[in-house]
Amino acid sequence: MTTPRILIFDSGMGGLTVARAVRTQLPAAHLIFAADNAAFPYGAWGEEELVKRIVRVMGELLERTAPDIVVVACNTASTLALAALREAYKVPFVGTVPAIKPAAAQTKSGVIGVLATPGTASREYTHALIHTYAYHCKVFLHGAKRLAEIAEQKLKGHAPNPEELKAEIAPVFRKRDGQQTDVVVLGCTHYPLLIEDIRKVAPWEVTYIDPAPAIARRAADVLDETPLKGPADGAPPPNSVILTSARGGASESLGAYSAMGFPTAEFLEVPR
Repeated sequence: MTTPRILIFDSGMGGLTVARAVRTQLPAAHLIFAADNAAFPYGAWGEEELVKRIVRVMGELLERTAPDIVVVACNTASTLALAALREAYKVPFVGTVPAIKPAAAQTKSGVIGVLATPGTASREYTHALIHTYAYHCKVFLHGAKRLAEIAEQKLKGHAPNPEELKAEIAPVFRKRDGQQTDVVVLGCTHYPLLIEDIRKVAPWEVTYIDPAPAIARRAADVLDETPLKGPADGAPPPNSVILTSARGGASESLGAYSAMGFPTAEFLEVPR
């Protein structure tokens, strides 16, 4: 039986939350995780330059890994570059978008918070999701400037500062017309890494929506419809991580990937 090969792509470590869900959903799959750490964080890039960057990096990764499908485990990359990737390459792509639709279905107060990166928060795609699925709700959309970086630092063994974390999430905990936020969308794949820390500093309890399980289910559905390529000579072994810069080669970074199930690392240098 042919083993499916899945490339999971992110700008950094956030996609590891999606990789964990994919591994649970598809335990027999050959997973390769790729982080464009040379360009992290994506929110600091202009849109046109970032699309070109993502398409270029993806081309090199596809040549190196020959996956059956690609999971773009990054809201910024998905909302901005998914169409360009699908136009440039024939491999099926599974994207990641803020879980506005399920949030609108689950809220009882009608007040929703969306924690996103600044890039995702400003993107028209995100606002279109809100207008389409949550038009009847009050949505507080916040582009958290430091949350993704705090999540990466936590994975590397550095505990978050509670006061800094509290300030980062405060804008989505709001009260309006006698109601208060009861659902918070985690609009970046980094953020579930901080979920227990966020719960501790949040002003009240809410339901947090992690998109990873839904992404994993979608990946399984797409894989069912995709002819498998079979073994690829020279492809990285299962549970490998590929980084686009040795800059991320510090022991704490590689240790974090290993702890999340990707112990074998290699570098595919793609400068900024």
